Amino acid sequence: MIKKIFKLSILLFIVSCGNDKKVEPEIIQPKIEKIIKEFGFILNNYEVKKDTIDRGDSFGLILEKNELYYPKIFNIVNEVKKIFDIRRVNVGRPYTILYSKDSIRKPEYFIYQPSSIDYLVVSLGDSIYAEKKQKEVKVVEYEASGVIKSSLSETMQELGLSPLITNELSEIYAWNIDFFRLEKGDNFKILYTSKFIDDSIYIGLNRVHNAYFEHRGKPFYAVEYETDSIRGITEYFDENGKNLRRAFLLSPVQFSRISSRYNLRRKIAYYGRVRPHYGTDFAAPVGTPIRATASGRVEKSGYTRANGYYIKIKHNGSYSTQYLHMRKKGLKVGTQVKQGDKIGEIGMTGYTSGPHVCYRFWKNGKQVDPLKQKLPEAKPISDELRLKYLTYMEPIKYKLDNINSNLNFE
Repeated sequence: MIKKIFKLSILLFIVSCGNDKKVEPEIIQPKIEKIIKEFGFILNNYEVKKDTIDRGDSFGLILEKNELYYPKIFNIVNEVKKIFDIRRVNVGRPYTILYSKDSIRKPEYFIYQPSSIDYLVVSLGDSIYAEKKQKEVKVVEYEASGVIKSSLSETMQELGLSPLITNELSEIYAWNIDFFRLEKGDNFKILYTSKFIDDSIYIGLNRVHNAYFEHRGKPFYAVEYETDSIRGITEYFDENGKNLRRAFLLSPVQFSRISSRYNLRRKIAYYGRVRPHYGTDFAAPVGTPIRATASGRVEKSGYTRANGYYIKIKHNGSYSTQYLHMRKKGLKVGTQVKQGDKIGEIGMTGYTSGPHVCYRFWKNGKQVDPLKQKLPEAKPISDELRLKYLTYMEPIKYKLDNINSNLNFE
C-alpha cells in the first residue's frame, strides 16, 4: 500500500513538473492621454471653463466673475478695444477661459466666439494682448440627385438637403427655368461643397458648383467657370459654352407664382369688367423683395391711385420695365441698378385685391408680354476662353451624367 502511494506521488510530481511553464512578466503599457487642441491651444495643459454670455453680462463683468479685478480689468479692456468692440458680446454666444494648472489657479486666456468661425483670443497674463483669429474651415465636395414630385423645396427636404441649395439653383437658373412651374418628373443632379470646422462640425453650404436640371424633357447643364481671375468673376455655362445668364431675369420675385398673366381681354375683378391687363402679376407675401430684372437707370418713381407706389427702369434704347403696387416709395429717379438688385418690396398699394407686383415690360415703346419675348442673351464667352472651357467642362459633365439618380448625400 505504501509502495502504491509512493509511486503515485512520484507520478504526480513528474506530471506537475512537465506542466510547469515559464511565466512571462506582464507588460503594462503607460496610459497615453489624448491630446485635445482648440483655438491653437493644447487644452490638456489648462483647466478649461466653457460658458455662454448671459443677459446682462458685459466683457468686464465676465472677467470680474472669473477671478480678475481692477485695475487689471481696465488694462485688458483698453487693449481689447483696439481691435474689437467689447459692447458687441452677444447673449448666447460661447466663451472659453483657460486657467493655469499651477498651485495658484490663475486665468490665462479668454476666448470669445462671435460666430462659428471667428474667435477673439485675449491674453490675461502679464503680457496683455488681443488678436482676432479664424478656425480652419474644411470644404468637402458632395453630389446629390433627385426627382421632382411636387416642388423643388419639398424634394430637397425629403432628401435631407439644405434649403440653401434650392436658393442657389434658383439663382443659377434664374434666366432659364421658372421654379414655380416645375413638373412632376423633372429631375436634377448637382455637385456642391459644404463647410466644416473642427473636422466634423457642419456649419453650412459653401456653394453649388455644377448642376444638371431636366425640365419638361429639356436638359440644362450649368458648369461654374472663372472668366476673370483678376476680379474673381465666375459664371455658369452650358455644355456648349453658352452663358446661362440673359439680359433679363424671368421673374422680378424669387419663388413667386404668376397670379395673372398679360391679357388684353382679361376681366379684371377689381373693376368688374373686361379691361386690358398690360402686366404680369407675381403674387408673394407683403415684404417680399422685388428685384430688377435687368441692369439700368430708374426713369420714374412715384405714386398713383391705380398703380400705388411704383418705379420704372430704362435698360437701353429698346427695353424698359415697370413694377407696381410696391409697399413703399422706391428708389430715386436717376439711380443706377444692376440685374438682381433689390428695388422694393411686395405691397398692396393702389388698386389691388392681394399682395403682388404687377410687372410691365416695354419693347421699343410698346407694352408687350415679357414671357413671350425672345430676349437678348448675355455677352458670349470669348473664343479663346471657350476652347479652354470646353476642355475643363468635359470631365465635369461626365461626372454629372454618372451620378446615380437614386443616390443622395448630405
